[in-house]
Amino acid sequence: MNAQPAKAPPLPVLIIGAGPSGLFAAELLAKAGHVVQVFDGMPSVGRKFLLAGRGGLNLTHTEALTQFKPRYGTAQDWVAPWVDAFTPDDLRAWAEGLGQPLFVGSSGRVFPRALKASPLLRAWLQRLADLGVSLTTGARWIGFSQSGAAQFSHRDGSTSEHEGSAILLALGGASWPKLGADGAWTPILHEIGVGITPLEASNVGVLAAWTATLKSGFGGAVLKNIEVRLNEARARGDLVITSTGLEGGPIYALSPALRAALTAGPCHIQIDLRPDLETEALAQRLVKAKAGQSISTALKSHLKLAPPAIALMREATGNKLPTTAMGLARLIKATPIELNGLASLDRAISTAGGIHPDSVDGHLMLKAKPGIFVAGEMLDWDAPTGGYLLQACFSSAQHAAKGIAAWVDAHSGQN
Repeated sequence: MNAQPAKAPPLPVLIIGAGPSGLFAAELLAKAGHVVQVFDGMPSVGRKFLLAGRGGLNLTHTEALTQFKPRYGTAQDWVAPWVDAFTPDDLRAWAEGLGQPLFVGSSGRVFPRALKASPLLRAWLQRLADLGVSLTTGARWIGFSQSGAAQFSHRDGSTSEHEGSAILLALGGASWPKLGADGAWTPILHEIGVGITPLEASNVGVLAAWTATLKSGFGGAVLKNIEVRLNEARARGDLVITSTGLEGGPIYALSPALRAALTAGPCHIQIDLRPDLETEALAQRLVKAKAGQSISTALKSHLKLAPPAIALMREATGNKLPTTAMGLARLIKATPIELNGLASLDRAISTAGGIHPDSVDGHLMLKAKPGIFVAGEMLDWDAPTGGYLLQACFSSAQHAAKGIAAWVDAHSGQN
C-alpha cells in the first residue's frame, strides 16, 4: 500500500505593519490558533504608538457610545459596528489585562497610570512572543507577486516573498513618515484597482501670519478653556499659540471643517476667550475699572485674562483695542483670527482619507484582491484626538481579524 504524502503545514497569516492595529490583529488571530507572522519596515515596532505615549497615551474615552460614535463624523455608520463589537470598555479591559492600570482624566479620557506607552508595549510584545507570533523588522512592503505573495525589501538591499493564507495590511496613514506611516502603500493599491480618497492632514495645527511681537513673546503659550468657532462648528479646550499659528484640542476637533474651509483660501475663526461668561457680564466687570487704568491692567485684574489672551486680542485688532467696556467684551467673546493654511501632513497627528468603504467588503477585505484585508488608519475614516483614534484602530483590527479567521477557515482546504 502506497504511503500518503505528508500534508503541507498551513500557511501563516501575514500581518504587514506593527502598529496597534497590526499587533492587535496578530494577538487575536494567534489566540484563535493561527500561525501569525508580522512584518514591519522600521527597525523596531510601534514607533508612532510610542510617540503617542509621550502625551500620556490617550487610549480611549469614557463617554457613552451614543456620544462616542458620532465623533467619527461622516464615517460614523461605517465605524460604528467595529466600535460596538470592541468597545472602549473592552479596550480598557485589554490594557489592564496586560498589567497596565488605567485612570480617567477630568475630561473623560483614559490613560495608563504610567502615562507612557513603553510599559504597555513591552508587556504586549511579551504576550505575542508567548503566543508564538513572529516579528520581522526592517522589512518594507513593496507589493504583491503575480501569485499573490507579499514582497518585501530589506535593509541589507535584499528582497523576499512570503505567502500567507490571508494578509492584513495595517500600514497606517501618512503622518509622521519618519516613524513608518508614510502613505507609500497608496500607489501600490491604486494600481490594482483599490479606490483611495487622497490622504490629508488631520488633527494638525493651522497657520496664521503672526506679527514678530506675537511670535517672539508668546510662541508656545497656552490659552486655557477657550472656545474656537468656525461658522456653526465649535470646540472647546486648551489652545496653543505656536510660532506659525495655532494648535491644540479645539483646532484638532475642527479639522474636517477647517480643511474644507481652507480649500477655498484663507478663512477666519473666532475665539471666545471667556466662554463661561456672557458679553454683558464681561462688560459690567470692565465698567468697574478705575479711571486711568490701562486696558491691559483692567483685563487682567477684572477678567483674569492672561497676557497671551490679551496679546491675541491685540494681534486681531492691529494693536488697536476697543476703548469701551462693551467693545472689549465683544472682542473677548469673538476674537477674529485669519488662518491661511494647515500645517504639513508630516506634522499631523493623524490622516484623513484612505481606502474608500466601497473598496472593501463587510469584513474589511479588499474587493480587488480577495484574501487581503485592511485595518486602522489606512481606511477612510477620521476622528479627533481624545481616544477616538486608537479606539478605531483597535476596533477595526478586531473586525478584520474576525474576517480573516472566517476566510482562512473557508479556504483551508485550498492552501
